[in-house]
Order: sequence, then structure tokens, then C-alpha cells
Amino acid sequence: MVHDPTFIGTVQDVFGATITVELSSETVTGLGFVDGQGYRIGQVGSFVRIPLGFVDLYGVVSQVGAGAAPERDELRHEFGNRWLKVQMVGEGQRGGRFERGISQHPTIEDKVHIVTEADLLAIYGAGEPQDFVSIGHLASAESIPSLININKLVTRHSAVVGTTGSGKSTTVAGLLNSLSDPSRYPSARIIILDVHGEYAKALSDRATVFRISADTARGQRELHIPFWALNFEELSTLAFGGLGDGNGAKTAAVADAVVELKKESLAAQPRAGIDPAQVTVDSPTPFCIHKLWFELHQREHQTVMARPGGAQDELQPAYVVNEDNVPVQLGDAMTVTPPAYRTVKTSGPKQDQINWSQSPPPLGMRQQLAGLAAKLRDPRLSFLFDPGNLKPGIDGRTESDLDALLESWIGGPNPISILDLSGIPSTILTELVGALLRVLYDAIFWARNLPEGGRERPLLMVLEEAHIYLGKENTNAAASAVRRIAKEGRKYGVGMMIVSQRPSEIDSTILSQCGTIFAMRLANDTDRGHVTSAASDNLKGLFDMLPVLRTGEAIIVGEAVSLPVRTLITPPPPNRRPDSTDPRVVERNDIVDGYHGPGGWGQRRDPPDYSAMIRQWRKQSPHYEHIPQSAAQVRANPPEE
Repeated sequence: MVHDPTFIGTVQDVFGATITVELSSETVTGLGFVDGQGYRIGQVGSFVRIPLGFVDLYGVVSQVGAGAAPERDELRHEFGNRWLKVQMVGEGQRGGRFERGISQHPTIEDKVHIVTEADLLAIYGAGEPQDFVSIGHLASAESIPSLININKLVTRHSAVVGTTGSGKSTTVAGLLNSLSDPSRYPSARIIILDVHGEYAKALSDRATVFRISADTARGQRELHIPFWALNFEELSTLAFGGLGDGNGAKTAAVADAVVELKKESLAAQPRAGIDPAQVTVDSPTPFCIHKLWFELHQREHQTVMARPGGAQDELQPAYVVNEDNVPVQLGDAMTVTPPAYRTVKTSGPKQDQINWSQSPPPLGMRQQLAGLAAKLRDPRLSFLFDPGNLKPGIDGRTESDLDALLESWIGGPNPISILDLSGIPSTILTELVGALLRVLYDAIFWARNLPEGGRERPLLMVLEEAHIYLGKENTNAAASAVRRIAKEGRKYGVGMMIVSQRPSEIDSTILSQCGTIFAMRLANDTDRGHVTSAASDNLKGLFDMLPVLRTGEAIIVGEAVSLPVRTLITPPPPNRRPDSTDPRVVERNDIVDGYHGPGGWGQRRDPPDYSAMIRQWRKQSPHYEHIPQSAAQVRANPPEE
């Protein structure tokens, strides 16, 4: 009988999808050779094949040695510690297509073989070429590319997790470069919520960057998120900090006022698709929030007095007046200038008495209105309350509409749009992310049967640093929007890619909806446990390798890969990597501002100029523009020899 060099042992125990394999006495653990190729035998994470007639079953080694041995002592001693535990993951017809899941189980004494390059090529090479993108190569076989099924990756959601420095951002950049290849996918649509502004450099040739205080010289565009596109709950949280009334009187009054202003806007500028009689407080219709503030401010602060020469009950606003009896400050809605009213006075002649206006009665929301006024004046929030040509005038008219905004975000000439949120105040980041996701999802949802909808042209949303706003205890707008997309997005062509360095801080409901997980180096046991429980495959032994993965190496499990695989991700070129690399404390033969020599702490000490630091801080921009020194400044600060 001719010995098969791929044979390594036989099945001795079957328990669900877990089998125990006894290694043959002829099998040498370590390195074996088949057709001149070396293979690691008995390695955690390696693949095995079990032939059953015309079907091959495939599994992943999850445990080796004494821990994988049977519990019966006589078997343990008879065979020593030459045992493997294998998790079954899929099957394939001999020479045919590989499929996840198994239709039959192996039995006792079935032969087990190592998986060769030819087997791996059959598994990973299955399917139509346009369905797959290569993101690197198998850690166990450099000649075999690691292929990702783009259909399953985008619509079934995914997560990229790994500790700081594991290569997570570089992996995401490499993935997005592959997914946005214009020669293969000219109609790709990807939108990145970039919390730290890392990806503009990495994707500069195929992305449009939207940023607060955009650098137009670098091709960036202003980020505008019109407040009137938000629903009432989102708007009241961002504008008022929450209305916080127990009986709902404030909420009802503000909602009624918003509806009336939206109807006024539609009367001044009709919009296709909406009847003024059907307007609700959540309708994405423009209205003037400055006018809303002004009218509510009047309701809360206005005092009145008898109109001179008028009837006994005829009243007029009691403005503060000058010596010529002219009002000092009538107020202006668009400049957020409140009227100056006289204080209450209930004594003296009737015409001199000052009373509170009682029609309509005050709501007791002076604090919220003061907060809204401050936000309307805050230039940091102009992207929200003063969104360029999407800002409504006093009558609610706008120069542009949401169609232009959405086209710029998900319908522009570049396949990727980066919404750089690094300039947004952290106090409103979570609510704003939720509002953004909800606006995008609602637009895709209602356009699902149109060419611009997600069914015709799916949309991938990349959520960077997701643990910031998707915590386990969070019930905020961001978490609610992500849960909705995770549960419903597949049907409407909206996919998510969640990127996080702390998966344990992400709601397990959200993480478990990710069909594919790219697990990079994770040293924290809690994080590993969270990822293991969220993965669709029972591969605890494989995930125990996470602390020792190399930088740029990932264990990929889930629907987008044929088999769970340990992959070395191919990094993009150095000039196309995210702006998140570790600074080098000591760097030799570097070039720093034109000076050839060591960098970091080893570089030459030049005269410091901390005024430039303060200038960039005040500009709120990391892009430094060199200002040439005058001749007098150069003479005053000569360079060191």
C-alpha cells in the first residue's frame, strides 16, 4: 500500500462540530513535506481535510496535545499526547465549490489529512473573480492570496478590531483601497466617519474629504449637516440639550412651533413630495431655527404695557427706550440679538405699569433658550446651524436642498467620502454621529427601489473608533441608529464596517451582527472574550492566538471568507497609509524639514518657534503653512553652524 504523505491521523471522537483526532504513529509533528512543499503539522490554526466519499470535510485545528486528549485515562496513556481538537467549518465536492457548514459528520476511524496548497487554492479560488478582493496572503502559505467575498463583506457587516499599534487603521485603508478600485468597481460607494482625521492622506486619490474649516487648497470641502434634516428628538438634544419637562408641555409647544415654521417655509418655497397639510415635526423640511429661538425668547421674556391712547386692554411690548422714547434694542433673529424689555412694575398709573405677557404663557425654558442662543452664535457649530447654502432664511427659503448634499456625500465622482469629524466638539459628537447615520439610512431606505438606492448601488459605512459612541450602556442616537442598520441594513443595501480598539466596550448586540470579523492583536482577555463570543465560528483555540499576532496580521472569520484564516494583510505604500503611525523617538537618516540627519530625539536642536504651534491650535488645522522670515528676522535668529 502506497503511503499518502498528507495523512496525519484518524477521528476518535465526534461531539457536535468538534472532533478529536489521534495522530498516526508515523506522523512527525512539526514540519512535513508534500510534493516538495513544507507544511506545519499539528499547528493551532492549520487546516485539516476529512474525505467522505465524493465530499471533503474541512476543519481548523483549535487545540493540540494534552488538552486535546480524551478524558479516559487509558486512552490518554495509550496514545500519549498526540491529539488534535478540530472545529468543523465547511465542506466541498471533490474538485467542486466549497461551502460553509457541513451536511454530514465524520465517524470513528475516518482518515484525516493536512490541507495542501492545491486544496487551499480550490477553496479560496472558488467563485467568480469579481466577487473577491485580495487583501494579503495566508500566513501559512505566501503563494496563496487571502480573498474576501465583497458581497458578504459589505452587506453582512464587518468589524475590524485590534489594540493600538496592531495595524488596524492600515488594514482598513488597505481594505478600502481594494474595495474602491475604479478599474473593478467604478460605482463603489463608501462613506467614512473619521473621528480623528486619519484617512485623508491614505485615500487622497479616490476620496473627497468633508471637514469643518476645510482647506480648499488641498481639495477639501466644507462639512455641512443642516439642522433641519434631523428628526425632532435629535434636534432637541443638539439644540436645547434636551427639553427635560416631566409633563411634556415644553416638548409639545416647541414641536408645534417647528411644524408651523415648516409650513411657512413650504408656503414660501414649495418642495416636491410633501404636502404642507401632511408636515410633521420629523419631516426633513427647512425652517428657520433663528426665528424659532426669537419667538420662544419673546414668549419667555416679553413684558407688556398699555398702548398710549389705546383701549383699556390694548397692550404693546414694553421695550427699554432711550431719552427720545425710542426702543434701545428690538432684537434680531438672524443675528441672535434678543429684545431688551423693561422690568415688571405693578404700581403707579395704569399706563406706566409693566406686566408679563400672558398670551401665550411662558414655558419656563429660559435656560434652554440661552443655551440655544449660545450655540447659534458659536462658530464651531456653524456646520450645523449655519450650513452654507442650506441655511434657511427668515422665511425658510434655502438656496440648495438635501439632494445636493446627499449627492456630494454618496454620489460624487470619487467612490469614497470622508466625513472628518475631528473638529466637532466632543460634547455633541455622539448625538451628531447618530443623526448622520440616521439621515443617510433613511434616505437609502426610502430610495430602495431607485437607481440611487442601496439595492441598486449598495453603500458601505465605515465607523472609526466606534467604541466612543457604541458603548454597552449607551442608549444614545448613535447606538440606536447602528442597531437599526445592523438589523435591517442588509435588505436595503446598507453595510457597516465597525473599527475599534476596545471591542469589549461595544454593545454585544451590535458586534454579533457583524458577519465578518478581522481580529488583530488583542492582549486584553476581556476584549478577546467579547470577540470570541461574537464570532460565528466556534474557534476559541484560534482566538487564543490573538495576543501573539504580528503587526498587520489578522485572524479573519465569518461569512466573507471561505474558511477562518490567519492572514498577513498587505499594507498600502508608505505614502498611502493613515495618519496614525507611531512617532519614532529615534530615527536615523531621516529628512526633517529639508535637513538630512537623524530624526526624533536624535535630530539637531533648532531655535524653537512655539508661535507656529499656537497658530495651528487657533486655526484648528494640522496643515502647517510655512511663512518665510524677513531678512531682519533671519539676522536676528541666525541658524546654528
